Amino acid sequence: MTNRILFVCLGNICRSPAAEAVLRHLAPRLMIDSAGTSDWQIGAPPYGPMIEAAAARGYDLSPLRARQISPADFDAFDLILGMDDDNLSAIERLRPKGSKTPARLFTDYAPEAGASHVPDPYYTRDFEGALDLIEAAAEGLLAQVAQ
Repeated sequence: MTNRILFVCLGNICRSPAAEAVLRHLAPRLMIDSAGTSDWQIGAPPYGPMIEAAAARGYDLSPLRARQISPADFDAFDLILGMDDDNLSAIERLRPKGSKTPARLFTDYAPEAGASHVPDPYYTRDFEGALDLIEAAAEGLLAQVAQ
């Protein structure tokens, strides 16, 4: 059973904390966390414009702080979800030998959205589009986790 889910993006200041907040809102029974593949933002709060866009939809990102994914996360979580192919590659490079924890793209859970990844709104400035895709993938993820 998938009860512990880790979301991963580059800096852990936009996409993965937003996904963490969305899924916590939808499924408070699950253990949800987020991390980044880089160490650039460790300890930083989510990016201000993402906090604002998420808050407008009822998601509170303000208590979250960026951290970096670690090999221990492969034991701590049942599923690790990357926001794009680069994130997924970085996750796999970190995978401890023998770990069977699945790592997938988050957008695999929203095939109807037609997106291969969640674009980084830090660069695209499309916070609403990123949240739309995150919400769709979170709903799809819950539909599969509930099975």
